[in-house]
This record gives sequence, C-alpha cells and structure tokens, in this order.
Amino acid sequence: MNGTLTGHYSSVIQSKKSLWDGPMGNGHYRIACVGEAMVELSLDRDGTTAPLGFAGDTLNTAIYLARERPGVHDVDFVTCLGTDSFSDRMIAFIESEDVSPRVVRHDSRLPGLYAISTDADGERSFSYWRENSAARTLFQRAGADDFSILDGCDAVYLSAITQAILPPETRTALFDWIAAFRRQGGLFAFDSNYRPRLWEDAEAAQLYVSHAWRLCDIGLPSVDDEMALFGDRDEAAVLARLEASGMRIGALKRGADGPLPINADGTGAIGYPAAQTVVDTTAAGDSFNGAFLAVYLSGGSLDEAMLAGHKRAARVIGQRGAIVPKAG
Repeated sequence: MNGTLTGHYSSVIQSKKSLWDGPMGNGHYRIACVGEAMVELSLDRDGTTAPLGFAGDTLNTAIYLARERPGVHDVDFVTCLGTDSFSDRMIAFIESEDVSPRVVRHDSRLPGLYAISTDADGERSFSYWRENSAARTLFQRAGADDFSILDGCDAVYLSAITQAILPPETRTALFDWIAAFRRQGGLFAFDSNYRPRLWEDAEAAQLYVSHAWRLCDIGLPSVDDEMALFGDRDEAAVLARLEASGMRIGALKRGADGPLPINADGTGAIGYPAAQTVVDTTAAGDSFNGAFLAVYLSGGSLDEAMLAGHKRAARVIGQRGAIVPKAG
C-alpha cells in the first residue's frame, strides 16, 4: 500500500521531554534528521568503476552526528523509500551507523540515485536521477499532509534540499508544523544547502530559505550557498543579513577558513587546523553540521562546536565518498 509505515518508525516514537536543560541543550536529545537518502555511485578517477553506497545531505549529517558523540543523543533519519532491495539495504546501512530509521515505504517508487566524479583538486561534480524518488512523497498520506512521523522528537534538522523536493504546499505546511513544534519547546536546525536545479526558480528558493532562517534556532549556512542564492556582495554582507534574519544562533561555514559565529559570543578566532589532504569534498558541510549539533546540544560552547565541526569536515574530505569509514 502506498505510504505504509515500517516497524522502524513505530519503534522509535517516544513522548516529548522537556527541553532547555542548559543554555542550548546540555541534555539527551532525540534528533530527527529529515530528507532524502540516495544510492551513491562514487566513480574512480578514470570513471571505470563505482563502488555502491548510500548518502544524502541530511543522512550524512545524521551519521556524523551519531559518530561524534556516540550514545549521547538518539539520532533518527526520517525519509520515504521504496519496497525494493536497494531500500532494504539502505535501511540496514542506516541502522549499522547507530541511526534509527523512521521510514515510510512507497510501493511504486524507488530511492534516488546519484554519481560523484572528482577532479584532481578534490572538487566534485554530481549526476542525479531523483525526479521521481520516493522521498518526494514523504509527508503525503491519502491526499493530505501528515507530519506524524516526526512525533516524539526534541529537535528537527533539515536542509533546503529537503524543502526543494517537497511540493510547495507541503513546504508551507511543514513550516506551520515547525512553528507549532517550537512553541512546544522543540528545536529547529537548518542548512541552506542550495541546489538550483531542484527548485522551480531562484525566487522560490529565496522565499522558503528566508522563511527557514526566520524560524531557525540553529543555523548552519555555507557562505558560498548564501552568496549564490541571495547575491550578497561578500562574506560580511552574508553575515549581516543572517544576523538580521531572526535565527537564534548559528555558524557560517567558510571551508578552509573555518566558521564564523552568527548571533553569538563565540570568537570564531580559534586556530582551525587545515586538512592534511583534500581527496573529495563531498559531505564536508554535512559532516560539519553533524559534529556541531552533537557537541552543541551536549552543552558544548559555540566555539567548541565549531571546532568539532571543522575538524570532522577536514577528516572527511581526506577520503573518498560522503560516508568515510568509521575510523575516519
């Protein structure tokens, strides 16, 4: 049946606990990372072989969040998959990373697929097959929007990619749900991971991303995404706009230069270590987000969270693929 829930979903629902044990956490959170997971083909240099994996921006964040502080937080990944063998393998992979799947199974759609190619400098390019992926139907039940799959979580993390794959009316309804969730004490974290081809046009992306920043408790933007989407003239203009947006607190990712604090007292002047090698920049921002959230929601300072994110990203870009071996 279209939209059937697996046992993975029902097994992780818990009653909502009280938040704000400390300045921005210092407790044990159930964190729902929401979005699309895809089959990943990571091509070698000559393009003749491609090991199969599973990744997606919010899934990557969920995995690195769980790895950064094992056992400290309950990390869920919320998505829609098919009933095919690739979907089954993906669920098993998610569970192997100590992340709990909250999964809707669609009986006639499959997961999306993407291939990664990298150049000599480690910069990546992507080819996608995702237009009819199951994840695009995540919150649709019997012709209506239904966000009950998010029940019981303490914090929700999603990205502009999550927004872009949803129908416009569902995006708006999701914002309404998030606003009510925050009034009840929930936290909302967001990354404006901007992919122009996923949006109807730049104006739609600007509208929804701006709304997300206004609702956001923890913002994790990248300076290049923000400049590409909003046309800011420089880094200072990006920071000024974000600080005026309404987000409570955040970190502006700047790659090798290290992050800057947003609406916070963090110095941003820590000695951020350079990556020893750059092999593949896939999931650099996603892994930063996971480590940042793990540390910050455990009661770490903003500077500690930014440093943890930077160090995690520096390790990830030294290896191929979005999800590096657990020792990485």
